Amino acid sequence: MSKQTAAEGAAEFRAARDLLLRHREDQETAHREFTWPRPEQFNWALDYFDEVAQRRPDRTALWIVEDDGSQAKHTYRRMSERSSQVANWLHNQGVRAGDRIMLMLGNQVELWETLLAATKLGAVVVPTATALSESDLLDWLEYGDIAHVVCSAAETAKFTELRGHWARICTGYVEGWLNYADSEHAGLDFRPPQPTHPDDPLLLYFTSGTTSRPKLVVHTQRSYPVGHLSTMYWLGVQPGDVHLNVSAPGWAKHAYGSVFAPWNAEATVLVVNQERFDAARLLDEVVHCGVDTLCASPTVWRMLLQAGPASWDVGLREAVASGEPLNPEVVDRVREAWGVTVRDGFGQTETTMLLGNGPGQEVVPGSMGRELPGYDIVLADPATDEPSDTGRICVDLTDDPVGMMECYADSSDLTHRVTSGGRYRTGDIASRDSNGYITYIGRSDDVFKASDYRISPFELESVLVEHEYVAEAAVVPSPDPLRLAVVKAYVALAEGVPPDAETARSILAHARERLSPYRRVRRLEFAELPKTVSGKIRRVRLREAETERGTVTDGTRNPREYWEEDLPGLGE
Repeated sequence: MSKQTAAEGAAEFRAARDLLLRHREDQETAHREFTWPRPEQFNWALDYFDEVAQRRPDRTALWIVEDDGSQAKHTYRRMSERSSQVANWLHNQGVRAGDRIMLMLGNQVELWETLLAATKLGAVVVPTATALSESDLLDWLEYGDIAHVVCSAAETAKFTELRGHWARICTGYVEGWLNYADSEHAGLDFRPPQPTHPDDPLLLYFTSGTTSRPKLVVHTQRSYPVGHLSTMYWLGVQPGDVHLNVSAPGWAKHAYGSVFAPWNAEATVLVVNQERFDAARLLDEVVHCGVDTLCASPTVWRMLLQAGPASWDVGLREAVASGEPLNPEVVDRVREAWGVTVRDGFGQTETTMLLGNGPGQEVVPGSMGRELPGYDIVLADPATDEPSDTGRICVDLTDDPVGMMECYADSSDLTHRVTSGGRYRTGDIASRDSNGYITYIGRSDDVFKASDYRISPFELESVLVEHEYVAEAAVVPSPDPLRLAVVKAYVALAEGVPPDAETARSILAHARERLSPYRRVRRLEFAELPKTVSGKIRRVRLREAETERGTVTDGTRNPREYWEEDLPGLGE
C-alpha cells in the first residue's frame, strides 16, 4: 500500500472540516457523522495554511486594531510568506526541530508569524504570558528546558539577571539580542530540513495552576491544529467571517480562538489591543470592524453588559463564552440587548473544546451543552467510577480522539493517572439531563460539604454576581463548630462600592432570597481575589486561609468580614 502524500493528508483534513461546516446547525448529525482526520503526512502550516494562501491570497488572515486606533491587515499570502521567511531565518540562527521556543509576545503580528514558522520547522512553541514575573520566568526557563526566547523589547529587561544557554531574539532593537527584523531578508521559499510527523510535539503549555503547581501539557502537530476542528464547530465561524476572541496570548484560549479554530475555517482573526480594558471601545470596534463571531470570558461579557450593550447596533451572528462557567444572567441580558444567544462551552488546556451549545441549537439555561463532534463524554460516579447522571467529566478514549494532549511532559505518573482505564479525567464535576445536556458543578477540588450537603461554588457565585455591587465572587468552606463547615463568600466589589456592613447586608439578603437554606451564604469577606497569571480565581488559596484560621469561637473577625449573625435581620 502506498504511503499517503502530504497533499492527500491535507485533503483528508479539509474534507472533515467541510463536513462540520455543512452541518453547522445540526449538532446531532455532526457528532454522529464526523470522524477525526488522521493524515499520515500533514504539516498544518505547510500543507493547509500555505494552500489557503494560494487559493485566498488577498483574504485578511489577521487584523490588528491598536489602542490609538491605528490598524494593520495581514493577508493569508503575507502571513504565508513571512512565516516562511521567519522559518528560514530561525533555522539559520540554530533553531532545530524539537527545540523549545519561549514565545513571549503580546497581540502583535510576530506572534502569529513565529507560531507558523515553528510549525513549519517542527520546533516546539512554549506560549508565555507577558504578565509573568521574573521568578516565574526563571522557573519556566529551567522547568521547560527552553532553547530560544522570542520577546518584545519591552520584555527584555525581565531576562537581564536570568542566566541560561538559550538564544535571545527580540522583535525590537536591543543590544545583545538577535534582531527579529533581520528575518525580512531571508528567502521566501521554505523547504523543511526534515519532514515533520503528525505526532511530533508542537506546543508545550504550562497550565494555569488553579489548584496545584502548573503542569506541562504537550500538544502535537496534529492534536491542536486538527483537534481544534471541534472548537471551530462550536464557535460557528465560517469562511470569510471576522472573528474576535478577547484573550491574552500565552494561554490555551488564545490558540483556541485566535489561531487554529478561525484559521481552520479560513476566517479573519481580529485583535483589538487595549492597555486597559474599555468595554465601550471594544463594542465600537465590534460594530466598526463588522464582527461576525465573538468569543469572550463571562467576566468580559459582564463588563460589556455594564456598558449598556443595547446602545450598539452590532451585527453578530454568533456569541460564545469560555474560560470559566457562564452565568445564566449574561445569556438573558445579551439576548435582550442584541437578540443573540451567548453559547457556553467547555474545554481545557489538555484538550480542544469538548462540550458546547453548538450554533443553532436550543440552549438550556445554565448548561454547557452537549458533546461536540469527535468526543464522547462519560460522567463517572466519584465512588464507583461507573457512568452516572452526576459525576466526574471524563473523555472516552476508546476511539483515540485527536484533540487530546500527548502527555504531561514532566510526569508520566500523572499522565497515566488521568488517562487510565480508557478515560481522560478532566478534574471537573457535572450533571447530565435526560436530553444529554451537561451542566457544570465545579472543580473536584472546589466542591465541598456544608451541614453534610454538597456545595457547588459556581452555582452560588452565579447568584452573587447578579447583585449590582458584586464584580467577582469566590465561595469556599469556612470551619464551623456546629456544622463543621459553612458557606463563605469572598467578594470583589464593583468600583466605588464601600466594603461596609450595609453592603454586606444587601449582598447576603440577595443571596438568601435566591438560595435554599442549606446553600445559604453565611459569611462574607470583601477582598481582592487571588488569581493565576491567566486570571482564573485560585479558590485553593482562600480555602487554605480558612483552614489555617480554623474554627472561630471568640467572635473575632477578619478586617472587612461579616457573618450573618452580625447583621440584624439576617441571622437565625
